[in-house]
Amino acid sequence: MINVLWLQGGACSGNTMSFLNAEEPTVVELITDFGLNILWHPTTGQQIGKQVQDLLHDILEGRTKLDILVYEGSLIQGPNGTGTMNYFADRPMMDWVKELAAVTQFTVAIGDCATWGGIPAVPPNPSESTGLQFHRKDKGGFLGANYKSKGGLPVINIPGCPAHPDWISQVLVAIAVGRVGDVLLDDYHRPKTFFTDFVQSGCTNVVNFAQKVDGGFGTRGGCLYYEVGCRGPMTRASCNNILWNRQSSKTRANHPCLGCTEPGFPHNDLQKGSVFKTMKYLGVFPKEVPTGRNKLAYYMEAGFQKMMPTNKRVKETSK
Repeated sequence: MINVLWLQGGACSGNTMSFLNAEEPTVVELITDFGLNILWHPTTGQQIGKQVQDLLHDILEGRTKLDILVYEGSLIQGPNGTGTMNYFADRPMMDWVKELAAVTQFTVAIGDCATWGGIPAVPPNPSESTGLQFHRKDKGGFLGANYKSKGGLPVINIPGCPAHPDWISQVLVAIAVGRVGDVLLDDYHRPKTFFTDFVQSGCTNVVNFAQKVDGGFGTRGGCLYYEVGCRGPMTRASCNNILWNRQSSKTRANHPCLGCTEPGFPHNDLQKGSVFKTMKYLGVFPKEVPTGRNKLAYYMEAGFQKMMPTNKRVKETSK
């Protein structure tokens, strides 16, 4: 039996709602088929008050083993590093997290707030929010850059706003069946299984991107990158390969990708209202290029594509 404790800090519960809609496997199958024993969850747990406190103390004192600590939401350290903006079970939540992270076999951060701090960590950040092992793009976060759980791994990050339910359930399965060693992590501790390809992979507008055919909200065909700042070409996630609700994705519904699985999310300057804006040089070349791509090579490729004649069929479908 694999004991799982799910805690929630500064969060909207979006990742919990996503998790409860998992299909491969479902939450019920995680319990009945893979032996996950959810010790407590803030939404589904029946224990309250002192019962939760007793459970947490049993874990810390070794009477109850903890295999997986799941954390959702930003880690709130304010004001002035006291953590008293987020009290839980008669203590600052950050104190519980620090001690539980030291005794668990594996620590899993779910959603942008838990991984990098998310929206609460955007300056001026009055709540002093951060992620478990990253603060925005910088490694460190609350637990520190060198943190490793008793199982020998750093925090396993499953970003997203919210994270796709199958990303969550399948990582939990990998741990439950003893295959966590096969879960290769990238530089931001994301499982490469889900965060290697760009969102653009599988996007139905990819031809329009190559041909520089512009599109906008609600249009059929045109690429959403050039006019409304779709971040699909520079965001690593499987949203267009593992569809949401097995039906669709943002870009397939003609909404720009917001880049929510990348550590800079939310991107650009929120105070200037430029979330839906592509920053470009000379109106052509993006100031940002996909991670892992050589900037000069990317610009040369973009330049050649810009000079190519636009496919007539592509141009007509974008109208």
